[in-house]
Amino acid sequence: MWHMQTMSTQDPATVGTAAAILASGGVILYPTDTLYGLGADALSDKAVTKVYAIKGREAGKPVSCIVADLTMAEAYVEIPEPARALARRFLPGPLTMILKKKKSINTGIARDIDTIAIRIPDHSFCLTLARAYGKPITTTSANRSGEKSELSTDKILAQLGSVASTIDLVIDGGALPESSPSTIVDMSSGEMIIMRQGALRIPSAKS
Repeated sequence: MWHMQTMSTQDPATVGTAAAILASGGVILYPTDTLYGLGADALSDKAVTKVYAIKGREAGKPVSCIVADLTMAEAYVEIPEPARALARRFLPGPLTMILKKKKSINTGIARDIDTIAIRIPDHSFCLTLARAYGKPITTTSANRSGEKSELSTDKILAQLGSVASTIDLVIDGGALPESSPSTIVDMSSGEMIIMRQGALRIPSAKS
C-alpha cells in the first residue's frame, strides 16, 4: 500500500518511483509542458476510475494520455499520414491528437470508445517517465472538473480537498508559468478537425 509522498522532478529516483506506482495501479500528480496532470496507467480500468473520482469527472467524458513517441503510439492507435505530418511539425509540443484506437485495445481510457487522445509533451520529465513506464499514462488536468487549473502542487492539492489523499505521489516541478491547455485536434477520420484551440495555434485547420 502506497502512502502519498512528494518528490522533485530533479530527483533521479523520481522516475523509477513513479513508474512503480503506475504499475501498481496508483495515481501521480506531475508537471507537463502546459499544466499539472493526473497520471495513471491509461489502460487500467481501476486506475482510470481513480482519476475520474479525483476530478469528479462525469463518466464517459474522454481522458487523454501521454506516450514517449509515435512508435509507442502505434501499438495503440492508427496513425494516418496527415496525423504523422502534423506530428512531425508540432510534436513534442502542446498538441493532443484524437486517433482511432486499435481494435484490440478495450480497457481504461479506451473502454466503450473508438478513439484515444494522444499527447507527446515537450517536457523532459514526461518523456523520460513515458519511456520508463513503456505504456500510455493519463494526462488529464489536475483540477476538479469545471474549476480553474492551478499552477502549483500546493494550490492543486488545496483545491482537490479530501480526495487529494488518494494521490500516491506528488511530483513537484515548481510553479508552472501561465499556460493554456493543449490544442486538441481530431485526426481519427484522416482529416484535421480542431476540437479545442489551446496553447498551440493552428490557424490553417478547419474547425
